[in-house]
Amino acid sequence: MDTTIVKPWYKTFLIWFWGLFFAGIITATLSIWLISEGALGYLPPLEELQNPKNTFASEVISADLQSLGRYYRYENRVGVQYNDLSPQLINALIATEDARFYRHTGVDFKSMFRAILKLGRAGGGSTLTQQLAKQLWSPRANNIFERALQKPIEWVIATKLERLYSKDEILLMYLNQFDFLYNAVGINTASQVYFSTTPANLKLEQAAMLVGMCKNPSLYNPIRHPQRATYRRNTVLSQMEKYGYIDQATRDSVAALPLELHYRSVDHKQGPAPYFREFLRGLLTAKEPKESDYSEWNQQQYKIDLKQWETNPLYGFIEKNRKPDGSKYDLYQDGLRIYTTLDSRMQRYAEEAVSEHMREQQKSFFKELKRKKTAPFSIDLTEEEVKGIMNRSIRQTDRYRAMKRAGVSHDSIMMAFHQPVEMQVFSYDGTGLIDTVMSPYDSIRWLKSYLRCGFMSMDPHTGHVKAYVGGPNFAHFQYDMCTKGRRQVGSTVKPYLYTLAMDEGMWPCEKTINQPITLIDGNGEEWTPRDTHDKNQGDTVTLAWGLQYSSNWISAYLMSMFTPEQLVKMMRSFGIQGQLDPVISLCLGPCEVSVEEMVDAYTTFANKGIRTEPLYVTRIEDNNGNVIATFAPRTHEIISETTAYKMIYMLRAVMDHGTGVRVRFKYGIKSPMGGKTGTTNNNSDGWFMCFTPSLVNGAWVGGEDRAIHFDNLAEGQGASMALPISALYLKKIYADPDLGYSPDEEFDVPSWFDPEEGCR
Repeated sequence: MDTTIVKPWYKTFLIWFWGLFFAGIITATLSIWLISEGALGYLPPLEELQNPKNTFASEVISADLQSLGRYYRYENRVGVQYNDLSPQLINALIATEDARFYRHTGVDFKSMFRAILKLGRAGGGSTLTQQLAKQLWSPRANNIFERALQKPIEWVIATKLERLYSKDEILLMYLNQFDFLYNAVGINTASQVYFSTTPANLKLEQAAMLVGMCKNPSLYNPIRHPQRATYRRNTVLSQMEKYGYIDQATRDSVAALPLELHYRSVDHKQGPAPYFREFLRGLLTAKEPKESDYSEWNQQQYKIDLKQWETNPLYGFIEKNRKPDGSKYDLYQDGLRIYTTLDSRMQRYAEEAVSEHMREQQKSFFKELKRKKTAPFSIDLTEEEVKGIMNRSIRQTDRYRAMKRAGVSHDSIMMAFHQPVEMQVFSYDGTGLIDTVMSPYDSIRWLKSYLRCGFMSMDPHTGHVKAYVGGPNFAHFQYDMCTKGRRQVGSTVKPYLYTLAMDEGMWPCEKTINQPITLIDGNGEEWTPRDTHDKNQGDTVTLAWGLQYSSNWISAYLMSMFTPEQLVKMMRSFGIQGQLDPVISLCLGPCEVSVEEMVDAYTTFANKGIRTEPLYVTRIEDNNGNVIATFAPRTHEIISETTAYKMIYMLRAVMDHGTGVRVRFKYGIKSPMGGKTGTTNNNSDGWFMCFTPSLVNGAWVGGEDRAIHFDNLAEGQGASMALPISALYLKKIYADPDLGYSPDEEFDVPSWFDPEEGCR
């Protein structure tokens, strides 16, 4: 009888092998149990698993539902819903990253063992659920041992996620979480950054490329490594064919396509409405004003901000409102959806109008500057005065302040500012930047040579702000001249004076003599305003004629009938909030007002005497689509309807025959409209205010400093500097039938109104 003799060493091997095997099984099982009970490693609490702490960028959305931009601190992520995902995207992801996704419960041991046996050549074995767990809760491992310890934790988290969420929800979280580089966190942002589209509209080749990046976004970066990205995209297509999502013919035809990107970098200085987005950010995050934070000379601004805090629900929204758990909203992480009143098409037309006009205006200004030794400042300034302005500007720069904090002396700093260095400076030519060698001092002077502007358009009935442009180029001129900047308004103030007169019972047809007039001011001094033209001197003219041709003498005549305090009161009712000194010269517009306030005020004329405050946001939703705030227009009855009709009659005459007639003969706009031009002393400010039955527009153009201006009236007046912006804008608006604005729309003035009635 044969017997098999077991060698002692083999017996020992079997004992150790099976001992270690079962010990490993027991240890792994015990470890997983301890992890699941929270006794070993880190396991997120159930509450966090049920509500993963994703940080989402808040999105600014136009009235026509276009994305204007986002607010984010670290990650530019905007979540989408599952129904907003292209089916091709889902299929590509499953075929490439987790073919058995719908058959496992978080951990796919079959795929894992296959990956181990084939030494990783068949993939890493991690399911999409495990990858999601890693994204959400695993810190970056510093070595292979730390990573090995993280694996069982991810297994436990993955199985818990599978119990808490459906497969579709897990896929959605994964795609919303993944970082596709270039501030494109999440599939929504990635679709826009790389292809200028949405996840729902991704083509097969686009979806395949983005899914290909999920393996290693840096390695398959389509911007830096287009060949690798194309190869990886085609690998995804092959996987889709392998698992039956597409046929071979489709794979071959799509794989033959070149990698075609429509890349748009994400930068808050770029994109539509950058001035508006920054203004809105400041409005939403404003803190409660404290008087001690305002300097003595800025107390009026403190009063304005305090009133905003108390009456405007949008002002300081983040500070005033709380989430259901009692914490404050975070504009940069909570994924708020802010629905604004801006129309993306009208905003684009406004930005185009500003760009077109400012380029041409700048050419004319540069021609004049070539003849000035004091350029870009007026010829009226001395070299010493120019030096003083420049020194103040230098001290306001970040460069000066940083050097001062570092202990550098003032003289050394000034020497550094006069040292030529290589730099890029702004220009309207080419890409907007030119390479040059220039001293920081000269670069400041160069930027000051560019004129600034502000433009705003709103619906006078609803208060909806349709377009908002705070300057010529946000990347280089970030000071907002639409709401932040205040400049003297010149003759655009005169309609407030005429409104005061009309409201007190006067009529447009009333007559007076067009002649110089001298008034006595509050100090007992004589005040005799100059007029800018000699038209009809000594003739008997109507009040309507006086406004039509912006006569300073007729304005002074009206001012003689009222006190400065009455005019201040009237202007306050029109919404003018800045400093208003009760002096007789106020009737000619020396006060400083913002474009926003002027547009707000002029809604009164188009809206039958009711002023409508600007409305920027209609509602705000949280990341789950719940409406957390709604906003309605705020209106104020300022004057009677009859007074409003009188003003429409006179302000239409300004556009048809007076200082605003350039809109008619140069730009060919025939639509009914009222308006007023404005030019301040030395042509420092050019204004144009106009309104149609459905829109109120305001434009200002001028230099950064009042000493920077045209020295000739022909080019420096409001009709030349500011009017073209509104004219170009209106032409574009009327040319777009989808917007619904008609040049044939008439003002709603009743047939019984007769502007001559009061003179019979």
